[in-house]
Amino acid sequence: MELVVNNINKSIRGKVILSNVSLCLKSGNIYGFVGRNGSGKTMLFRALSGLMRIDSGSIVWGGKTLHKDFSVLPSLGIILENGGLYPDLTGIQNLTYLANLTKKIGQEKIVNAITRVGLDPYDKRLYGKYSLGMKQRLAIAQAIMEKPDVIMLDEPTNALDETGVEEIRKLILEEKERGALILVASHNKEDIQVLADEWYRVENGSVIKQGADS
Repeated sequence: MELVVNNINKSIRGKVILSNVSLCLKSGNIYGFVGRNGSGKTMLFRALSGLMRIDSGSIVWGGKTLHKDFSVLPSLGIILENGGLYPDLTGIQNLTYLANLTKKIGQEKIVNAITRVGLDPYDKRLYGKYSLGMKQRLAIAQAIMEKPDVIMLDEPTNALDETGVEEIRKLILEEKERGALILVASHNKEDIQVLADEWYRVENGSVIKQGADS
């Protein structure tokens, strides 16, 4: 499967957010995106997922067009900055609530996802009491639990210690082997070097290819 991005543009209140972005992203690969805060990385993910409408151009997944044939990508796992869960629920209660919205998976796969990110699925602590690292791990569990075709991760190793970084990188590579199309935005250049088959720099809403894994 391919996610084909044809010359997309987006402006908000007169400010250019995305400018003439074209990409061809293929399943079974990891694509890295680097850029300073405000460069457009998060907005790019919002646009490609369908969470934000574009002004012009097209985004095509599996031959079908976003906002024409579906409103958001039909099999998507995503974490964006400040994507909070419910503070008064435990980790497993949060993911169970989300899973019940789509009814794609049962409790066993929720438990498996929480375990894979290094958390205890039966921890009684409420999400609001989690450390930043634990919150990050649970967000990643949410993104992978339904084994989506497309995974978009904005700063996936943020707030993780060295062991956590290694665990999450391993998990991302496992999802690649499963055949998922994975997009990773990171300030951590090592994340991009270790994970990405191709990587791009985002500057002032433009997306410029920088290199590919040989």
